[in-house]
Amino acid sequence: MHSFRVFTRWRGITPAESSQGEIKREHTQQESALTSVSIEVPSRGKLPTQKQVWTSGSSMTGIFEMNNSNKTVFDAVVAPILPQVLQGKSCNVFAYGHSGSGKTHTIVGYEYEATSDLGLCLATARQLVEALNRLNEQNVCDPLGVGVRIYELRRNNAYDLLNNRGECFVREGSDGQVYIRGKTEMLENGKVRVKPIVTKACWSFEDLSRELQEGLKLRATGMSSVHDQSSRTHAVIELEIVTKTLLEARDAVIERESELVPVGKHATDVYIEEQSKAIIRNPDGGYATNPDYQLDQVRIDTAEARKAEFEALVDLAKENESQVFGTTARKHACLGGKLVFVDLAGSEYYNDKSGLKMNQSAHEKQIGRHINTDLLALKEVIRARAQGSARIPFRSSPLTMVLRPHFQTSEDSHSAMILTVSPSSSDFAATMNTLKYGNLVGAAGNAK
Repeated sequence: MHSFRVFTRWRGITPAESSQGEIKREHTQQESALTSVSIEVPSRGKLPTQKQVWTSGSSMTGIFEMNNSNKTVFDAVVAPILPQVLQGKSCNVFAYGHSGSGKTHTIVGYEYEATSDLGLCLATARQLVEALNRLNEQNVCDPLGVGVRIYELRRNNAYDLLNNRGECFVREGSDGQVYIRGKTEMLENGKVRVKPIVTKACWSFEDLSRELQEGLKLRATGMSSVHDQSSRTHAVIELEIVTKTLLEARDAVIERESELVPVGKHATDVYIEEQSKAIIRNPDGGYATNPDYQLDQVRIDTAEARKAEFEALVDLAKENESQVFGTTARKHACLGGKLVFVDLAGSEYYNDKSGLKMNQSAHEKQIGRHINTDLLALKEVIRARAQGSARIPFRSSPLTMVLRPHFQTSEDSHSAMILTVSPSSSDFAATMNTLKYGNLVGAAGNAK
């Protein structure tokens, strides 16, 4: 059974915020070992005369206070699921909260060189590299490494941050699988290639840290009513245990597919051309067989036969990829194990019933609707999985479509969401809405 844990992390209060007052908060642990959160802020200024109070259900797995370090968060959230990744399973860690609440500090961190307080992603990378180095002592021919992919989702498109923010498209293939592919590239000899999100193979922690930093520099930010460098996208960082041979086999599939495209197009063109010549239009607007042209079935069959040859090469490349994976996985069960970090877009777009109004532009409102659609879809996917529903609504948004293979890879793995919240009274409405969302996710993820 897939479990979904929800944690709350209070960020520190800044000197500028200290004069505005601090949210009063209580955490109550229940017999189920889950925790409820209660927050309160006295009325002041334009707020209603009564106090604002909100209490969650018993949905939180743990609470991190302002003085807790990233290491404390890592030990509680990520360390328990790393053994599953090293067994070849897929686990997901989400950060959710309004802009400026500490999501990026939690997931990525700002002290890239510090070993004591790395963000969760880099701390995970370091642990994975150390574990793989031990396995590689007996695996010098085709060593295990960490493949990293970094991309961001904005509306219906993805942007590859390890490929100069190349625009990609989220599509469901005829095989039912979800693909994130870039724009079509025209190559020599009529080849047409559509590359997937780039995977950078890293064999040391230093390599991975460098790739991560370079990629995240390209993440889009934009001015918002809340935060002048607010992220308007969901950032996805995938860490996968790979080998060089496996990545080469995957590249071979892409290469064979690129060779198939012009051959397949030629076969289609030949068929359409022959069929067009073989019919004529009647004066009454209908169609009939052209008595002056004999359909060249040999030409059609020749083109189709060549297409079939290239299709067979694609199938052979896919079979080789499966064999490479299977052979290595028998030696190292960790192959293919993934830990996916998702830094969700800032959730400052809310309908506050307390009387506070936000001066949002029309563009911000439009972006907010897309973000809300994604976040609602994610909650419904988590709920449906926890309830064992026959139909999981992955198609509800590009975000859940992209996450579908990660959720489906290992049904018995664990995932987590960290709610990053501000203790400032001025952020009470945003903090309350973050906790409300987390409460719904936690209740759904722990449903029996």
